[in-house]
Amino acid sequence: MIEQTTPLNVAILAAPEATASTIYGMFDLFSSPGRDFLFITSGAAGTPRMRPYVVAGDGSPFRAANGIWVRPDHALSDCPRPDIVCIPDFFVNPGESVAGQYDAEARWLKRAHDDGAMLASACSGAVLLGEAGLLDNREATIHWGYVETLTNNYPGVKVRPDQSLVLTGEAQRVVMAGGGSSWQDLALYLIARFVGLKEAMEVAKVYMLQWHDMGQQPFAALMRFRQTSDAVINRCQRWAELNYRTPSPVTAMTKLSGLSERSFVRRFARATDMKAIDYIHALRLEQAKQMLETGGLPVEAVANEVGYEDASFFGRLFRRKVGLTPAQYRIRFGALRRALSRD
Repeated sequence: MIEQTTPLNVAILAAPEATASTIYGMFDLFSSPGRDFLFITSGAAGTPRMRPYVVAGDGSPFRAANGIWVRPDHALSDCPRPDIVCIPDFFVNPGESVAGQYDAEARWLKRAHDDGAMLASACSGAVLLGEAGLLDNREATIHWGYVETLTNNYPGVKVRPDQSLVLTGEAQRVVMAGGGSSWQDLALYLIARFVGLKEAMEVAKVYMLQWHDMGQQPFAALMRFRQTSDAVINRCQRWAELNYRTPSPVTAMTKLSGLSERSFVRRFARATDMKAIDYIHALRLEQAKQMLETGGLPVEAVANEVGYEDASFFGRLFRRKVGLTPAQYRIRFGALRRALSRD
């Protein structure tokens, strides 16, 4: 933790592809340490320990990705020297390169890092760390839907989508938060590291924030349909989507393909980046997740409905792939259904 006598400068890097909710949500959380908890408990606001400001391009106002006007406090050229730089989520196409689109921001980030600043990204904002050359041959995390955006474009990056936070670089001065609302975890971590654990806990209490210690795994889709140029495999995929409950589905797909077993296994893996049996498991588990979220069937019945006769095998597989047991998943993600049932 850094000893401080003046508020820490926290620059929030914005661009039209960012969402205003994350930009200003970060602004609110970083404005809170030292100020809000004392106000709530005593009626007198305390002294802020951090000074956030929004920095962007030439400093001109712009509409963010969700249509909200953002009015930066500073341009890149006149920004006060930051102690911390935060990069919110960016709407970029998953898997695609953004090379050349954020050159000015990338250069500014690299200078800030070289000057000793802590760099922190939320969700797809990690792409700008890659553009600044700070992820090459390093561990990283990003929203589970954007893993290929890093692996396709930055050499040697080792993405850990199972982790909510990943720290890397010299003195661990680069930190990434995985996805969605994990920017809240990122803010709490930075407050705890640079101001103090007590202050971070106070902010969590003021805003009723919960630390996502389970990581991204329970939230991630186990698969996404990948359209390929292989018509035979596409036909098998479509069949699997409707028939994954049937016994021996891989054998059935092999027969449908008209290929030998060895050729089918190799061709399916090449087209989908998944083994055929893993593809079936992913389809079954995604259906099981939906049933656990929205219904009240016993776990054994859910296992049977999606194609598993052995409920204990289903439970072990679910735990390994999702990160929670089926019962834990239902408790975690069935709360909305339970709330609606009380209406």
